[in-house]
Amino acid sequence: MKKLIVLFCILGFLFFTNINAGALPALDDYLVAAEIMPEPIGGITAIYKNISYPVAAKSAGTQGKVFLMILVNENGSVDDVKIIKGIGNGCDEAAIDGVKKAKFTPGKVKGANVKVKLALAIEFKL
Repeated sequence: MKKLIVLFCILGFLFFTNINAGALPALDDYLVAAEIMPEPIGGITAIYKNISYPVAAKSAGTQGKVFLMILVNENGSVDDVKIIKGIGNGCDEAAIDGVKKAKFTPGKVKGANVKVKLALAIEFKL
């Protein structure tokens, strides 16, 4: 339930802020919400399997959550990933790489596949 609340807060942030100020091309083509939202195939654990804890982050004791904006296309592939809030020491890049390797179920509106913006938090904990 806590993760769902965080997800809705981030989605609200994305909806009410102009994050498109030159950051991503054609961001307006992606919906903030769909009748059926994209989900990672294999669940969040499939994404975590693609992520290695960076050596620099381990040695520095870096822990926390990396908040990402993910653009999922109508085929369920990840078009782009951007950092909303990072923690550094290689964790941001590791989170991006892990999400880019993931495959998602496509978002749907009225039975048609659509492009969707997602927010996701990846936790790094020692």
